[in-house]
Amino acid sequence: MDVTDRLDPVLTVAAAHASDVDKEARFPIEAVDALRASNLLGLTLPVSVGGLGGGPRDLVRVVSALAGACGSTAMIYLMHISAAMPLAAAPPPAFPNLLGDLATGRSLGSLAFSEAGSRSHFWAPVSQPSEDADGIRMIAKKSWVTSAGQADVYVVSTRSPDAAGVDLYAIQAHTEGVAIDRAWAGMGFRGNESCPMTFDLTLSPDQRIGPAAGGFDLMMGTVLPWFNLGNSAVSLGLARAAVEAAVRHTTGARLEHLDTSLSALPTIRAQLAKMSIDLAMAAAYLDQCADRVAEPQDDTPLHVLGSKAASNDAALRITDAAMRVCGGAAFSQQLQIDRYFRDARAGHVMAPTADALYDFYGRAITGHPLFDAPAAE
Repeated sequence: MDVTDRLDPVLTVAAAHASDVDKEARFPIEAVDALRASNLLGLTLPVSVGGLGGGPRDLVRVVSALAGACGSTAMIYLMHISAAMPLAAAPPPAFPNLLGDLATGRSLGSLAFSEAGSRSHFWAPVSQPSEDADGIRMIAKKSWVTSAGQADVYVVSTRSPDAAGVDLYAIQAHTEGVAIDRAWAGMGFRGNESCPMTFDLTLSPDQRIGPAAGGFDLMMGTVLPWFNLGNSAVSLGLARAAVEAAVRHTTGARLEHLDTSLSALPTIRAQLAKMSIDLAMAAAYLDQCADRVAEPQDDTPLHVLGSKAASNDAALRITDAAMRVCGGAAFSQQLQIDRYFRDARAGHVMAPTADALYDFYGRAITGHPLFDAPAAE
């Protein structure tokens, strides 16, 4: 799929406002409005609902490019896609037009999974609703919700009322009982409004996504593959932008007393080479992972686990090297490498964290169960 004509105008808008979004820690409304108009919010949704019918490779391309322009915009976009995919897999009867709204830009979606009680173990919510004559009574406190107060619909996880599993629900932003607990202030992705939120309301069973107690399977089988691929693409988009900025700076900056550029120094060239090779290797692995998600094979779960961890770590190494190679110019913020550096670190600790994914990968290749039994109550 060639999305260039749709993507280029969005990248122009996102890049023009990226520095201000980061400096002011404000939601990138201009870039999000451009995404709404581009139809790219429906990139991976079916053509039958107004989407573009794209696949994993398309997601990697679009998210990586967005991250190079504005990391906050890329993460907002990724969370929209990650919310849209389980809704496409199991549309909730309460909202028959929701997929079309998500696909065409009328609605922006986001996930509300993580809770303080289970921290980065997003697959294990501790909030548990109860059923009564009026419906499903939910009080769920979510610790990190991208696009909080900006999204039009949230995919929210809880334990099932009988504690036998996990449920996912679609909740519209204007619903009474949906509230932001405090403002977002972050080191990286400063414009993505990852605020804690409280959902204190009564739900209809028709808002459930998929069967009762079926949320865990949707989390692992639908959300995780798309989110991990997209998060990997964000990391590599930031890393690629850092490499390009470092090359531009070191080839353009002069050492006047030697009448040469910084890139004439062997130590600088060696670091640039390492960064470029590291990026190329990580990008090749991510492409392989995207192909495995598009056409699942026996080793697809390993690729899903490994993609985010490998890309996150590559971005840490590459952006760190870019800061060192560019020296004071990078620390003065004129190159924007400091923004790539900070955003890369935010992605690394985003659930599931890289360390958790390495553990899961290790469990899988050594024959251990992926998940420990929950503590007895």
